[in-house]
Amino acid sequence: MTIDSAIQPTDNTTSPVSRNLVTEEAPDKVVAEIEKLGDTLDRVRAGVGRVIFGQEKVVEQTLITLLSGGHVLLIGVPGLAKTKLVETLSTVLGMDTNRIQCTPDLMPADILGSEVLEEQEASRRAFRFIKGPVFCQLLMADEINRASPRTQSALLQAMQEHRVSIAGQYHALPEPFHVLATQNPLEQEGTYPLPEAQLDRFLLQVTVGYPELASERQILLATTGVEEETASRVITPAELQRAQRLIRQIPVGESVLESILTLTRSGRPETTSLDDVKRHVAWAPGPRASQALMLACRARAVLNGRLAPSIDDVIALAPPVLRHRMALNFAARADGLVVDTVIDRMCDPLR
Repeated sequence: MTIDSAIQPTDNTTSPVSRNLVTEEAPDKVVAEIEKLGDTLDRVRAGVGRVIFGQEKVVEQTLITLLSGGHVLLIGVPGLAKTKLVETLSTVLGMDTNRIQCTPDLMPADILGSEVLEEQEASRRAFRFIKGPVFCQLLMADEINRASPRTQSALLQAMQEHRVSIAGQYHALPEPFHVLATQNPLEQEGTYPLPEAQLDRFLLQVTVGYPELASERQILLATTGVEEETASRVITPAELQRAQRLIRQIPVGESVLESILTLTRSGRPETTSLDDVKRHVAWAPGPRASQALMLACRARAVLNGRLAPSIDDVIALAPPVLRHRMALNFAARADGLVVDTVIDRMCDPLR
């Protein structure tokens, strides 16, 4: 599907996304802004690449999450530069950043903040709210699954509503607001599984693997000398917000829209024809998965220099969008199946 046919509706079958695009801004202006954004994102990737070696897919999926206005969960063993990636992104994007090192004794007030009683003039006393580290633009929750479930749940309202409630009063968080959390594999000692509701708040779950040989060689040479390469700011938070609004105006063809719906609904035992899903899926993706996939496909298209998403984007982003929104039953474990295998089979009809 060409960009002209996606932007300019010619019949009643044009998607609502395309119609909204035409009414908001002129197509030519949108195309020019998309191309300009693509050039900016190339500089962002280059800035991150000065510090993070290899891990191109991880960097791409993290940027996709930020462009979509969502939160990302990075999963991998310690020592794979997950924290370094978050710190580098905060510098490149010019965002106000705070870090939480999650431990079993971390309390919700340590994240959100609390009220303290202060003595004022004329011996009067009043409560004053002291903001916690969640009041920032980019919150890094390091080793989030080492915190107790009660503390993990303290992030739910902040991630969904971009505000917190303390002593019956709401406090708005800065804009933009993103949570980039790192997680150790669940089988490691001292970890707690995240609640399903909190997992669903993450736009993508990104698996961070070991670097390739060439990348690891480059890491050794670049990080064990006298000086290390540092990142510099490329864009501002205001420019990131503008990019997020532009991403939502990217036209989506009917074939891509139908592919997204087909994929997510094929993961539900009640509506699928796939035997693997009927037999092995205990918890299926909901509408939020479709929303995440739609936004992520748009962001991936722009990040790769295209003006509209394709079915290839749907297939490429299916694992990071769906893997934390699905759970397998005991029968699947007995058969040796993992979530990514089921998702791959769900994508077969789209190939």
